[in-house]
Amino acid sequence: QLQFAESGGRLVQAGESLRLTCAASGRINEIDWSRQVPGGAREWVGSLNSRGITNYPESVKGRFTISRDIAKNTMYLQMNSLKPEDTAVYYCGQWGYDRWGQGTQVTVSS
Repeated sequence: QLQFAESGGRLVQAGESLRLTCAASGRINEIDWSRQVPGGAREWVGSLNSRGITNYPESVKGRFTISRDIAKNTMYLQMNSLKPEDTAVYYCGQWGYDRWGQGTQVTVSS
């Protein structure tokens, strides 16, 4: 089964941008991103399907963009205009299989 490894999370100031990287262990052309805060439920952040179509919840629409490099089995989450409420551990994976990487911490300070 596929495995995922997220990277790129760090501490940033509100309003800054950050790009997260998701490396898959095998060929993949669609991905889900999610995030979670301690004690909270997993929150869907966006998806990119096999046709290259993306979908996002209203909370991040217009600020977050998912892209892919199929040749490298790598997906990206570009996050702009970050807000303190975006602070969470971010995961990439497959929502339908509840399969995720180890996550990467994003902290946005005000």
